[in-house]
Amino acid sequence: MTAADGTTEIVRVLLRMEVRPGTEAEFEQTWLEIGHRIAEQPANLGQQLVRSTTDPHVYFVVTDWADETSFRTFELSAPHQDNRRALNRFRVAGEMTVTRLVHRLEVAS
Repeated sequence: MTAADGTTEIVRVLLRMEVRPGTEAEFEQTWLEIGHRIAEQPANLGQQLVRSTTDPHVYFVVTDWADETSFRTFELSAPHQDNRRALNRFRVAGEMTVTRLVHRLEVAS
């Protein structure tokens, strides 16, 4: 999404999660189920679950949203509170950073 002044409105949320050892497969399955529900949100532009190559208990959830207002509204919604509760049983530690996409370079053909 591009604003009238040419800047992007896209918000990328980066969530670092450290999960309890031995729960990785169940965490991934739970995240996938929740991810499908989040994908139904009109303002959600996509999401990824990635795993650290140096620490098998650390994951990063990367989600793109049309704008910060839409993301914050979803984040505070009752359905998302349920999502967070479902994931919290795996979580040892975590932190979230909300960013705004400044530039995107596409791969040259």
